[in-house]
Amino acid sequence: MLHWAKTRVINSVSGMFAHAEMPLKHTGEFPGDPGLCGPGSISWQVIGDVSVFVGGIRALLVQAAHPEVVAGVDDHSRYRDDPLGRLSRTSFYVTSATFGAMPEVNEAIGLVNSAHQGVSGTSHRGRSYSASTPELAAWVHNSLTDSFLEAYQRFGGRLSPPQADQFVVEQTRVGEMLGASPLPTTAAELREWITGHPALAPSPGMQAAVRFLQNPPIPTAQKAGYQILMNGAITTIPRELTSVLGVTAAPGTRVSSTAMVLGLRRIMKNSPAWQAALERCGAPYDSRLFREKVN
Repeated sequence: MLHWAKTRVINSVSGMFAHAEMPLKHTGEFPGDPGLCGPGSISWQVIGDVSVFVGGIRALLVQAAHPEVVAGVDDHSRYRDDPLGRLSRTSFYVTSATFGAMPEVNEAIGLVNSAHQGVSGTSHRGRSYSASTPELAAWVHNSLTDSFLEAYQRFGGRLSPPQADQFVVEQTRVGEMLGASPLPTTAAELREWITGHPALAPSPGMQAAVRFLQNPPIPTAQKAGYQILMNGAITTIPRELTSVLGVTAAPGTRVSSTAMVLGLRRIMKNSPAWQAALERCGAPYDSRLFREKVN
């Protein structure tokens, strides 16, 4: 019964990310290739933790606070029609860029850069946008980095200031390949750049994105858990951004979201992509930190 319950939880959560190609399917074909980060990196530790689920939701909320970025999503993305597909494609990109061998990293970033070609237009306030410009790419990339870091610090483990800065530096390697600029190199500089960004403002696209994220069309079995994680994500967003987004977390959210992340960590353990990357590199690891494959 316990094994059945664990399997159901794992399949329910994993199923949300199974609507695109599975990342690292062929990573064993590149033995010894550490990729961008490599064993011992803070990135593998942070993005390999289940708190990444909170970080991913947080990033989508934060990204919506930039009117030109969210206009690009609103005008060109099919997220309303295929929300789990978009979530899965984002997961594929993050997983491949973080844990992949360099051919896998190049492929994932190439797909993103290719998808951004032609994503251009004019926002509601009359400003032109293009997803391939360094400034807009930086908002998307930097908000991901800050969100994964903040979610890990709140719900995963505690990084020292030098470790947090190392994570940011490691992630700038991804940002550089995306053509993003500027790329802050410390956690404090990153947070200041995000909270003090002069372009942020409410917009119709933001309001639509927030409404969607608060109540996405996902299976009922997954929605309750998603709502807890989403509210947990809101508790980690600085006031400068929640005031733009118009979101607040319900009382007691931090307790319930912490309990859920702890439960997921106990059941799901760490990312199988982290394990696959360690095996590819021939690096030692504690097998107890990773779950056995389930059907």
